[in-house]
Amino acid sequence: KQMTTVAKPAARPACPYFSSGPTAKRPGFSLSQLEDAALGRSHRSKLGKAKLKEAIDLTREALNVPDDYLIGIVPASDTGAVEMAMWSMLGANPVDVFAWESFGEDWVKDTLEQLTDVDAKTYVAKEYGTLPDFSQARDDADIIFTWNGTTSGTKVPNADWIKPNPDRVVINDATSAAFAQDIDWAKCDVTTFSWQKILGGEAAHGMLILSPNAVKRLETYKPNRPLPKIFRMVKKGKVDLGIFEGATINTPSMLCVEDYIQALKWALDLGGWKALKARSDESLSILEDFVSENDWIDFLCADPATRSNTGVTLKITDDRFTALSDEDQAAFMKKMTGLLEKEEVAFDANGYRAAPPGLRIWCGATVEPSDVKALCPWLTWAFEETIASL
Repeated sequence: KQMTTVAKPAARPACPYFSSGPTAKRPGFSLSQLEDAALGRSHRSKLGKAKLKEAIDLTREALNVPDDYLIGIVPASDTGAVEMAMWSMLGANPVDVFAWESFGEDWVKDTLEQLTDVDAKTYVAKEYGTLPDFSQARDDADIIFTWNGTTSGTKVPNADWIKPNPDRVVINDATSAAFAQDIDWAKCDVTTFSWQKILGGEAAHGMLILSPNAVKRLETYKPNRPLPKIFRMVKKGKVDLGIFEGATINTPSMLCVEDYIQALKWALDLGGWKALKARSDESLSILEDFVSENDWIDFLCADPATRSNTGVTLKITDDRFTALSDEDQAAFMKKMTGLLEKEEVAFDANGYRAAPPGLRIWCGATVEPSDVKALCPWLTWAFEETIASL
């Protein structure tokens, strides 16, 4: 049995939470910050509605959402927000669905298997870490895409491939892009995200941002399918504006709402989404330096222009690892990330279950870049320990 020669690093990350969702709480977080939550009050009370309206208003400010776009809080996290848009809007036009990771593939599956009356074309990347051919997008088709692939570590570099067309809607799943990447609002009619990604909020609540064009679609197109109550955004032919002013469709957690408000205030204190993006960029840069200095590891996404700065995915390139079967590679990663957890230097750093075996290090804004830097030597140590045990 070969013994490792890598000494256990002396310094540890101050915060070992690198999960891609729910993600690390913001620096300085304390439960005492939530004492102003509207607990025990109806979400439809004056206080409850004011809290929800504050969350919406702060979202607009922190993300710099255009004034004429609607922002709503909806059930079932980012998934609920995307599904609401798909079921309510699709069918008026042909649809192009672009996917390059597991959640994007869910929208492909929904479009093909559930929304069977929709004339859809799907474009799926051949492998994790690459993008589909966006030049295939039809100018007259609705579009569904994921701005940042949470499970593949791959993002769109921009929205230049989307041609403006007021007769279609573009649905942008931005769950791990909002607050970390430069979303082109003019090109997106529906943008969705959840609280538990970049802002380190709590799960189960989704955000739905609609352009005037999306509102027009809702008010002029009635899909020929039953819509469950939680998907319904139209009353008497008009968009239910209450949803976008704090009158949620179902009961939200007022504790989670307060946490989201405090996270948004933290983001605004730093300087809004651009300041949060800078933190993610710094963490990615640290990992890029680490990869360039170590020949046993590389990025799953080879192209720096399309490499995510939030859910960063890494693959092991060492010959002893690549020679293993897929099953043994998965077992290796489980053992390696188990060492990181045992040492309490990185929790939940294993790659997504459907992705190739590897690491996924969350670098969203609530993670301190200094903690990413402290983690790097531990990755080498855990790798050497695990490879020595083969």
